[in-house]
Amino acid sequence: MEGTDAGLLILRVSVGIVMLAHGYNHLFGGGKIEGTGRWFESLGMKPGKLHAWLATLTELVVGPMLILGLLTPIAAAGAVGLLLVALITNHLRNGFFIFRPGEGYEYVMTLILVSVAIGALGAGEWSLDNALGVDWVGWCGLVVAAGIGGLSAALLLVIFWRPLAREAAK
Repeated sequence: MEGTDAGLLILRVSVGIVMLAHGYNHLFGGGKIEGTGRWFESLGMKPGKLHAWLATLTELVVGPMLILGLLTPIAAAGAVGLLLVALITNHLRNGFFIFRPGEGYEYVMTLILVSVAIGALGAGEWSLDNALGVDWVGWCGLVVAAGIGGLSAALLLVIFWRPLAREAAK
């Protein structure tokens, strides 16, 4: 099963690096937290600065968890929830392709589906989960990744997303 473990490591590390890089960029790059907060406000996520911090901290925690294979289905749920919010608030309305104006949803959708798959498949032998005896694979991992991720995104959107405010600002 070394090939499977190598494949799982590649999937975990690649998604983990993407999450970590986005969190780092929100914190230290471009407009930092303030600019990210203003952008979130423009998408209808109020208060924007709160969501900038929530997204940034989620990315900075979930990224290393995926890279290390630590509580992998929970880390995958964090990625799924974060990316579902991005998909719904920003990318879905722009069409499939990422190169379209406003950025389409192909990239975000792919990361969501890979994160769900990681949750279902588990971290593999080359992980902290394996070293700690955490074995949430199969349906359990799938339900944790997709269920908790999806429910957390839905709850966040119901409470905080005000898309009409975004449209009125244009």
